[in-house]
Amino acid sequence: MKPLVIGITGGSGSGKTTFIRQLREAFPPDQVCIISQDDYYKPREVQSCDDRGVVNFDLPRSIDKKSFYEDLRALVRGEIVERIEYTFNNSSKEAARLIFHPAPVIIVEGLFVLHFKKIRHALDLSIFVHAKENLKVIRRIKRDQVERNYPIEDVLYRYENHVLPAFEKYIKPYMEEVDVVINNNHHFDQALLMLQGFVHHYLRENPAQ
Repeated sequence: MKPLVIGITGGSGSGKTTFIRQLREAFPPDQVCIISQDDYYKPREVQSCDDRGVVNFDLPRSIDKKSFYEDLRALVRGEIVERIEYTFNNSSKEAARLIFHPAPVIIVEGLFVLHFKKIRHALDLSIFVHAKENLKVIRRIKRDQVERNYPIEDVLYRYENHVLPAFEKYIKPYMEEVDVVINNNHHFDQALLMLQGFVHHYLRENPAQ
């Protein structure tokens, strides 16, 4: 039986990662698989740089979309997928070997999952997590300083010159086309319960054979 494929996108700092983690925690590991765009960045040495020579990760071409799509299709076919974690040049973090197991529900998440046409057409349900710009900046600062070891000046420069222009051009336009928009200015509790209920219902109606 073909799995249910749910795409979740939103601007950087919108809270989609936290939303997805809490959604994932509501189900046994064999029922929900999450595949993330963050594990498909091309090597740093082939990334595009801006006029100041700063690497711009916030462009669709920074992602190996062919491998991303092929791995999604493999999961849909019931195959196991393996990747090496992308650490965003954080020398203090050791890259892990990631193993994705097929499941009745597959969640595809990332900035450009709707911009990539083949991936967008593979989705059964599309969700856009949204938040005010000032909140996204604060969340981005916290994430990039802790997880990616970026200095504050670098985080702010990237947000103004890379993140925000990419959001306006490649992400925000799809907000009008998704099935569900989740506003995460204060919390997403009710939206989370709604999606959990939807997935539980799907799993009850489509038990594993």
